[in-house]
Amino acid sequence: MTRTGEWSIQQLARIAGTTSRTLRHYDSIGLLEPSRIGANGYRYYDQEALVRLQRILLLRELGLGLTAIAAVLDDETDAAVALGAHLELLEQEQARLLRMIASVRTTLEKTRKGEPLMAEEMFDGFDHTRYKDEVIERWGEAAYRDSDTWWRSLSDHDKSGYGQRQLDIAADYGRAHAAGLAPDSAEVRKITGRHYEWVTEGWQGRRPTADAFAGLGEMYVADPRFAEKYDRHGSGTAAFVRDAMLAFAAELQ
Repeated sequence: MTRTGEWSIQQLARIAGTTSRTLRHYDSIGLLEPSRIGANGYRYYDQEALVRLQRILLLRELGLGLTAIAAVLDDETDAAVALGAHLELLEQEQARLLRMIASVRTTLEKTRKGEPLMAEEMFDGFDHTRYKDEVIERWGEAAYRDSDTWWRSLSDHDKSGYGQRQLDIAADYGRAHAAGLAPDSAEVRKITGRHYEWVTEGWQGRRPTADAFAGLGEMYVADPRFAEKYDRHGSGTAAFVRDAMLAFAAELQ
């Protein structure tokens, strides 16, 4: 039976927007143990457990893995101080998201009115570090560190110019796909060549190998975050870009 000031595992899962299975997993790895287990074998959680779960979910939202979260929580003794730090991070993220919303709204309004776009406006609030884990997993921590150092060294003007070139390349891919051009055609190869040079610039002058460039193309289709950036120029554009990159990579062999 549930006591005053505590919640069953089903109730907590529903309130927190998670699942009982997830909570049982957290228990099994020692990340979030129930306050007590009833005679019926059910798990129950008190207010202290709710605060800990909130901190776990906040850290998950910030991109930390479960092992890292456990280490953070084990090092913290004052829940109020920890929550204050989490709140500050969330407020920073909120401010960034508001800038992104304003940026996209400005782009939409100017596009509808046929007004010229300003690259500085279009990229305010966007954060390249959101793909940190993917970069480290695919190319290693040194690659991310070098890329991050390079990115931070750029002026706002250079960052905007780099982003605008990617937008131009994506739009040209979309037009080529809509025109029915083959991914290995001479016209498309010119676009892909610009794409290759753009990636090379982002890799601080290290030219991608054939396998690396082809693998990047596969990621454009496999990862919906990347696919959306190209498919906004027409359904199937992401797959077209992948095929163009594969054709280009074949010539690098």
